[in-house]
Amino acid sequence: MPQRSVVEAPNPLREGLRIKHSLEPCVMVIFGATGDLTHRKLLPALYRLAVDYPLPAGFSIVAVARRPFTTEEFRQQAYDAIAQYGGQPINQQAWESFASGLFYHQMNFDNLEGYQRLSSLLSTIDHDRGTGGNRIFYLSTPPSQYVEIIQHLGAAGLNKNRKGWTRIIIEKPFGHDLASARELNRQVAKVFREDQVYRIDHYLGKETVQNILVFRLANGIFEPIWNRQYIDHVQITVAENIGIEGRAGYYEESGAIRDMIQNHVLQLLTLVAMEPPINFEANAVRDEKVKVLHALQPMIGRDVVINTIRAQYGPGWVGGQQVKGYTEETGVSPVSLAETYVALKTYIDNWRWANVPFYLRTGKHLPKRVSEIAIQFKQPPLVLFKQSEAHGQVEPNVLVLRIQPDEGISLKFAAKVPGPEVEMQIRSVYMDFFYGSSFTRAQPEAYERLLLDSMIGDQSLFTRRDEVEAAWSFIQGILDEWQNEPRESILTYESGSWGPQAADEFIWRDGRRWRRP
Repeated sequence: MPQRSVVEAPNPLREGLRIKHSLEPCVMVIFGATGDLTHRKLLPALYRLAVDYPLPAGFSIVAVARRPFTTEEFRQQAYDAIAQYGGQPINQQAWESFASGLFYHQMNFDNLEGYQRLSSLLSTIDHDRGTGGNRIFYLSTPPSQYVEIIQHLGAAGLNKNRKGWTRIIIEKPFGHDLASARELNRQVAKVFREDQVYRIDHYLGKETVQNILVFRLANGIFEPIWNRQYIDHVQITVAENIGIEGRAGYYEESGAIRDMIQNHVLQLLTLVAMEPPINFEANAVRDEKVKVLHALQPMIGRDVVINTIRAQYGPGWVGGQQVKGYTEETGVSPVSLAETYVALKTYIDNWRWANVPFYLRTGKHLPKRVSEIAIQFKQPPLVLFKQSEAHGQVEPNVLVLRIQPDEGISLKFAAKVPGPEVEMQIRSVYMDFFYGSSFTRAQPEAYERLLLDSMIGDQSLFTRRDEVEAAWSFIQGILDEWQNEPRESILTYESGSWGPQAADEFIWRDGRRWRRP
């Protein structure tokens, strides 16, 4: 008998990233290319895209920075970065092809002549590598340099091209407060159209985040109960076991609410709470997310005092190592007002979520690194179990969407303990789905997906101007009230704990408790 050929089954995870649109060759210009983000995330992600998909043959990268490197010197730096952070051995043939499209351009960001030389280099690449005038500018610099770079791109005529398309990717943070976010958006709009602007939040590239809408809308058993009638409350936790890692200058200015709540955490909230879009086109999805942000119950004055907790980590033990308190860190003021922990309660004033509290928390030097969304359902009537040992042991159902590090979904529900006992005993059990065990290959990094979408021209996972400003509008009321509060209102928690005792009391007063991830 003839032998049947064995065909490897397609990997559903990679199938989810399969390119549905034709990719045109383009040039990605990275400002701040000698920085940490480029070496740790951008170059490894672009290399993996070039190897796995692959990107069009003419795809090119122009690394722009102040340091006086040659192209060959930067290519070696890129090789070292990809070898260290790429997550897979470098294929020499693939590397040579990738490196042939990698160029370095030294310039000061405030020098118009440098942008004019950049324009000439891009024209040469268009001619030599067939990139057709298609360009993406990536701002991987400190936010203080965004406006300067954008204005000079406009002055040099690099914001538009008669032969191809032009886009710009802007890293968070998008402003320091509502006023600065509006001003940044105003400056961007002077040079680029909104359909050219890609405000990137890497959390939106994570597989579980993208899966939230699929889980809700593609499974008929969940969408009918995704509302105030069945859900008791929602908890969103973004916990880090690291401290500020030498970033005192940044963290003293931002604090946890700007660093995490205003962007990552509110993005997760919008995806959990939004109404089904009419389709999955970029603006249809973002329209529904903006509606959620506008529906957030404003927090001003006394509401902030009652519904927020802020704290700084003190000395303690994390991962078996003794660590310093926040105000002992190098570069941190001993009377710092920057919070490293935030917990808050908010409501969404719409039909679906009326009177359902959303508890948000984030912190540094907590026991473990974890990001998750926990949806707790209302308790069923317990009349049947009043006379049995089960009474008081029946815990509510909880659906957990784990975003990192063990991406997956779990559902807690009640089951009878096996045995012949007369009195029924009930315990909580779990059903778990793990990406790592269900899909045979490592899932793509968030930046892979987002960079690919920027090349395709899909803005679905990028933040729109009104979305940024709506998020800041909610946060601004909290910032204003905190500014008026004495420093003593900033609590202290032991490093390695789950936050201050007041945070537990904060949720206990509602008859609830924080979930321990």
